[in-house]
Amino acid sequence: MRHGIVILPEHRWSEAAPRWRRAEEYGFDHAWTYDHLAWRSLADGPWFGTVPTLTAAAMVTSRIRLGTYVASPNYRHPVPFLRDVLGLDDISAGRFLLGLGSGGTGFDATVLGHDTLSPPQLVARLGEFLELLDRLLTEDDVSYTGDYFTAVNARTRPGSLHDPRLPLLVAANGPRSMRLAARYGQGWITYGKGGQGGPSQWWRGVAELADRFDNILAESGRDPATVDRYLSLDSDDRFALSSVESFADATGRAAECGFTDVVVHWPRPEGIYAGDEAVLEKVASDYLSAPQAP
Repeated sequence: MRHGIVILPEHRWSEAAPRWRRAEEYGFDHAWTYDHLAWRSLADGPWFGTVPTLTAAAMVTSRIRLGTYVASPNYRHPVPFLRDVLGLDDISAGRFLLGLGSGGTGFDATVLGHDTLSPPQLVARLGEFLELLDRLLTEDDVSYTGDYFTAVNARTRPGSLHDPRLPLLVAANGPRSMRLAARYGQGWITYGKGGQGGPSQWWRGVAELADRFDNILAESGRDPATVDRYLSLDSDDRFALSSVESFADATGRAAECGFTDVVVHWPRPEGIYAGDEAVLEKVASDYLSAPQAP
């Protein structure tokens, strides 16, 4: 099991930089930030850009992998986004993780005056985004015409540091988006589903999603061993870093469901993801740094 942590881009760099350093020092395998223009209950607060945040994080770390949790087509086009992706891949020396999803219907979807898309349209748009981005990462001089995106002789050099391309991690819960994850993804991300019935119901939902993805991989002819599985542990009505015991229990449950990676959030003083940084430190010392049973 690998462990990741999300550091929201809400702090000035003088305050954020120590968090990214500490994430690496604590022993996390990957660290992430949200890719939004503003987000939910924090929309009226401070918020910084994803790409400069991850670029700066790459400069103050050396081992930990860094990623978007997750980028979406809500305000991005694959052609200009490719330049950011290639830059992050290069500056991080191949440590960049590109998490992608369909995008929701909140602030990011409306701030530019775009029409609100239905769930099927969101998935169709994600399919085009992935198809074009996949081509941009593997070809040069790319032209493409779709319902949502167009490219005309797009140049793509120097290309990714990875062969054949930078891995894509696709967030998906429904069958159609899961098929996109099976087709394009080297990793699958889920935040679970539901949760109103409490933790037990949420974990049942997680297990159902994992089984569904197994079936879709089999239908697609994909070897399950070639697809990593990422689970956000803070998607039910509990915060995984409420205690070391809570973190260990959630990680164990995720492993039982076949997940290879779990992701938690850096504790905030209040509101969403509220918690105590002392618990994070204890998780790092007592759990992440402790020898794990084979």
